[in-house]
Amino acid sequence: MYTHIKDVATGGTPVAQAKGAMIMLHGRGASAEGILSFASEFALKDIALFAPQATYGSWYPESFMAPVENNQPALDSALEVIHALVSDVVAAGIPKEEIYFFGFSQGACLALEYTSRHAVTYKGIIAFTGGLIGQQLAMENYTGDFNRTPVLITTSNPDAHVPLKRVKESGGIMENMNGSITVIAYPGKAHNISKDEVDLANKLFFTKN
Repeated sequence: MYTHIKDVATGGTPVAQAKGAMIMLHGRGASAEGILSFASEFALKDIALFAPQATYGSWYPESFMAPVENNQPALDSALEVIHALVSDVVAAGIPKEEIYFFGFSQGACLALEYTSRHAVTYKGIIAFTGGLIGQQLAMENYTGDFNRTPVLITTSNPDAHVPLKRVKESGGIMENMNGSITVIAYPGKAHNISKDEVDLANKLFFTKN
């Protein structure tokens, strides 16, 4: 088993000049630099980008649907890395209500898990193909109030790694925590990020004005 060190790639607008931030969480076998480059697909303006790198390219070793103890200590370590990064962003002058979270696959699961364990007003949460983590969800972990934070969760129907039931369950839990939830399942989509998902995220989060 393994833990993570805080190794963060950055991009976008320099944080001192930025009006907001996006924390970007890569998928299994991918990289911080890879997900950082994906930010160009979004219509971002004045946003500082932060992408932590998972040790060995994986935030936790087994499926997100495995018993939580099977993914420890990597999972708790990953959540601690994100928490430290959020603290760094806030210390740099960007409040939590101006922070976006974005993740794909394993990174999407981690984004949902972290924000649901620390529910406050965020700028937005974008989870492409993911759900809350654990064979059985520990509801006592999910505390706070999203205060109508917009949340987009997308997936394939079916998806080989992410059961649609868990995606819907995750959306329901976050909605009960006062999130403004959009859940979309794309029939027959591959386990990837589609143009439709990007277009929807841009519409919901970045090109409304």
